[in-house]
This record gives sequence, structure tokens and C-alpha cells, in this order.
Amino acid sequence: MGAATALYSATCYAHGKYGNGNPYPVNLNVSVGLSGWLPCARSLKNKIESSQEAAQKASSIPLLLCHGKADDVVVYTHGEKSADALKSTGFSNVVFKSYNRLGHYTVPEEMDEVCKWLTANLAFSTSSS
Repeated sequence: MGAATALYSATCYAHGKYGNGNPYPVNLNVSVGLSGWLPCARSLKNKIESSQEAAQKASSIPLLLCHGKADDVVVYTHGEKSADALKSTGFSNVVFKSYNRLGHYTVPEEMDEVCKWLTANLAFSTSSS
């Protein structure tokens, strides 16, 4: 559920609200989802297109999604469709990494990718703030 929470948080940040309409008080710089999926993908387009500010936030937040093709807990296509849904709704800074024999766990190769991506994106986001 960590990836679902991270991706949902990124969409709430862009929209400025939780799904129930309450204000989203957190300022996110990046979001990472490993072996997960995006909740509320069907309503995302309307939320992002509802305001210029939401569209701007969506296009600016870096997102990293990693998913193993052998994941038997959250199937690979859910991760792939989540990345596609984000990209098609204005999240233009989405990186989707897939791993051929990876199940629902992590491996050093994936963690190395996450560390490199975080280092690059957090260094950028703090220097541009």
C-alpha cells in the first residue's frame, strides 16, 4: 500500500485537495512508488484539468515508479497502467522502470536506481525552490 499512498499523495498535491475535498497541506518535492498502483485513476483527469494550478503542479512533480514483471501481488500491468494514467493526465515528469524477473520485493539494482533518481531529483528540487 506504500506505492498507492505515495502516488495518491502526488495526485492530491497536484489537485490541492484530498478526494473528500479537504485541503492537502503537504508540499511534495518528489514521489516514488515501488510495485504498486494508482488509486482513483479514473477521476484524475477531471481533477487535474479543473485548474491551471493543478496542471502546473502535475507537470512539475517528479515521479518514479518501479515494477517487477514477475510481481504476483500487484500485477505488472497495474503499475504500467498507473504510469500511463499519470502521463496522460499531465504528470509529464514520470519515469517508469521495469525489472524482468522481479517479484513483489526489491533488489539491489532497483535500489541503486531509486538512490540515483532521488539524488538527482532532490538536488534539483531543493536548488530550484
